[in-house]
Amino acid sequence: MTTLVLFTFAYLAVTIAIGLYAAKFVRNAKDYLVAGRNLPLYMNVATVFATWFGAETVLSVSAVFVQDGLGGVPADPFGATFCLIFVGLFFARAFYRLDLLTIGDFYRKRYGKGVEVLTSLAVTLSYLGWTSAQLTALGIVFNSLSQGAISLDQGILIGAVIVLIYTTMGGMWSVALTDLFQSVVIVLGLFYVAWLATGMAGGMETVLSHASQAGKFDILPKGGSKEWWAFVAAWATLAIGSIPQQDVFQRVTSAKNEKTAVRGTLIGAAAYFVLAFVPMYLAYSALLVNPEMVGGLLKQEGREVQLILPNLVLLHMPLFAQVMFFGALLSAILSTSSGALLAPTALFTENVMKPLFGQMQDKRFLLTLRVVLVFFTAGVLVFALNNTSTMYEMVQNAYKVTLVGAFVPLVCGIYWRRASTQGALVSSLVGLAVWAICERFFVESDIPPQMWGLFASAIGMVAASCAPQIVRDARQDAFEKT
Repeated sequence: MTTLVLFTFAYLAVTIAIGLYAAKFVRNAKDYLVAGRNLPLYMNVATVFATWFGAETVLSVSAVFVQDGLGGVPADPFGATFCLIFVGLFFARAFYRLDLLTIGDFYRKRYGKGVEVLTSLAVTLSYLGWTSAQLTALGIVFNSLSQGAISLDQGILIGAVIVLIYTTMGGMWSVALTDLFQSVVIVLGLFYVAWLATGMAGGMETVLSHASQAGKFDILPKGGSKEWWAFVAAWATLAIGSIPQQDVFQRVTSAKNEKTAVRGTLIGAAAYFVLAFVPMYLAYSALLVNPEMVGGLLKQEGREVQLILPNLVLLHMPLFAQVMFFGALLSAILSTSSGALLAPTALFTENVMKPLFGQMQDKRFLLTLRVVLVFFTAGVLVFALNNTSTMYEMVQNAYKVTLVGAFVPLVCGIYWRRASTQGALVSSLVGLAVWAICERFFVESDIPPQMWGLFASAIGMVAASCAPQIVRDARQDAFEKT
């Protein structure tokens, strides 16, 4: 165990070194936020893939699959993959041509400062759950490696400090360079461990046949309208609710040109979809290798169920496999965590602070970004330490906010010329209000609260844009020329 811990911390040291090295490429805010829009295709693919391949994919989604099959994971990987496909086909070109630093800049150019601040706050708040899921996973890793000597909360704190160090210095360049290195480790590590687990479980055919007979490959829900609505809502929450997210936006717009932005997003989506099934396969293999351990974890409520894969590797695999697995796991978590911290930092600083406090010189803006990053990390840390949900639940809850408050203004802003500032304000406010009311009073309804919020947002946009305009339309000339 001591050897494994040493290897793990050596890997973390290498990751931090790469992230700090990236700081040499940061000369201004554009370098810090979108890597100067200079990433070639292979690096762009790696960053897009790393957008979603994080803690919940490896630890949480795999555990849900063992328990509920593919029907239990419509959000991830299916919703997450469709999100990247939709972005690549329908949004990447528009994002890139506008030459923006953040997704909040889009709302300002299309609808004005009021909508910019409102939607940016909604998107920023949504990152609490998403980023907390990554820090929780780091806590699980350190807790598992130390056999309990490091508590889950202590592990979360250690992980937050590590990610903060290199992200603060290098920004998107740190994210890009570490994503490239970590993506290679993820692929090699997971496939090697899957190969070993296959032998222990009696072969791939045995694993797949057992899963099939247990109904784990049944995707569509069984039941009435309530089950179908829950399935659609879970898929839509990630598939379209995460499109207005800053981390997706900054990975697309960091490409060196428009063609690379589109191709990188679509290739990254394909890579993610394929590799997301490897942890599921591993977790089901664990059920055959050690049914007592897996069964015991499945009976527990809360975050313990996410220990299936770490326990499999620690209990049944040789040291080299343990090094490869935890290296891959840390790679997945760190690559997602860094982007998840940088994204809301960029959005809050650029689209909430600047409109309220006025323009800043580039050096001051860069310093402000780093300071806000520290404060946001502290906020996420508090949220993670006080949350008992699984990572899969945290991720789904995070994107409900952007689904009801930011998605409709984004789509209509690009594809409907009549969409107005008044329409966007009503759409966002009504969507958030209806969702919040339904979450509080009608959570047992057949139609989930976020779907009511989405419907209200769409109706609000159309009705308020077509009605007499009390609020002056603030569309900028720069947007009209794109």
